[in-house]
Amino acid sequence: MTEGTRTGRAVPGNRWDLLDGVRPDVAPTVSVIVAHYRQPEQLARLLHALGRQDFPADRVEIIVVDDGSPEPPVVPRGVRLLVQADAGFRLAAARNLGAAAARNEILVFLDADTTPEPEYLRQITRLPALAFDSVTVGRRKHADLALVPTTSPIEIAGPRHELEDPSWLVDAYRESRNLLDLNCRSYRYLIGAVLACSRRFFLETGGFDDSFDQYGGEDWEWGYRAWLLGAVIAHVPEAVAWHDGADRAGREPGALSSKNAETLRLIDLIPVPGSRGRGLPANRVDILVSGPKADATEAQAFVSVDSALAALPRHSATIATVGAAPLIPPDPERFDRVRLEFVLERPVRIHPGALATVLTAVESGDYQEVLVRDANGTLLLRARSRREAARQRRWGPDAVLPTLELGDLPGITELVAEVDLEAYLGGW
Repeated sequence: MTEGTRTGRAVPGNRWDLLDGVRPDVAPTVSVIVAHYRQPEQLARLLHALGRQDFPADRVEIIVVDDGSPEPPVVPRGVRLLVQADAGFRLAAARNLGAAAARNEILVFLDADTTPEPEYLRQITRLPALAFDSVTVGRRKHADLALVPTTSPIEIAGPRHELEDPSWLVDAYRESRNLLDLNCRSYRYLIGAVLACSRRFFLETGGFDDSFDQYGGEDWEWGYRAWLLGAVIAHVPEAVAWHDGADRAGREPGALSSKNAETLRLIDLIPVPGSRGRGLPANRVDILVSGPKADATEAQAFVSVDSALAALPRHSATIATVGAAPLIPPDPERFDRVRLEFVLERPVRIHPGALATVLTAVESGDYQEVLVRDANGTLLLRARSRREAARQRRWGPDAVLPTLELGDLPGITELVAEVDLEAYLGGW
């Protein structure tokens, strides 16, 4: 692979396993962005470990971003230091500042208290170097390094002082086959302290949301947007980095209150099942319904969209149009997290539960689109994933997943004659 074509690998869906064993012919250029706040000894340990990587040193730049420490850190010659004012916990802004200053192809995000083993850069940059829309997360392990000299080899010191890993994360990586099996809630397994992607894709996402000014959530929010934009997401267990200390959830008395505040912040930003409220609707739309596109009476159009919304998960869907008439004033922010689109091609009545098969198929990640036809082959509706649409726009036919066609589904009926709207609403 030449320097100019390094970003050109495409895979269908999230099939990064098709690139197993493949390495770029030329090592990518890498910008390591280290977020720091009042951690001089941990930073020294991390910088020492970066000097021991089995990766060409002339292909790496190191950028330390200090988040307003009372005294900025002292860094070795050749390490770039950026400083932002102390205006609260601004980890997202610090990472964005480092990314904006980066000159290289691949961005590797590390926190100052997280020290990489010698093969870390080689392992975590492999996929982003092959396909520019890949996002990789390393294996963050935990150790008590308080009494360990900063120059001790971390691949020895870490295991000797190892602490328990959070079981929920270990289980998630195992059950998902290192995130090969992806879904709309896999963003929870992207840890900002051990994250890597191409600079090109990071810019496409718009970066982290720097309005986050409290601990937690900025990596999950970014991870969900990256997923929506079609990122190929992989956990790389060979890319090991050691966090100095236990997992935060197990070491701070106020951890639950802090986690609740983070969850409340994310409810509206990630409006998917399991993340949004169960009864309270989110401000942002998850599923968008439009149509019917064919000629329909006002009553037929109402029954079409109303029955479609009733058949979809509660509070998940919103109508965009009835026919060609927009029902909702333009509001880009409200629609910037749409995950699925249901387009009604014909006037239809959809009974409760009738869309379950369609929803399962389009959410599976196995298809770019699901088409529903009646017994005569007439197209009644289509369901499509915004994630897969993004991948198709980016890669064209190289990344296209198959289309699933479903015929004559029970409970989905074309409305040929005029409907009795009063009877529909009254239930008789």
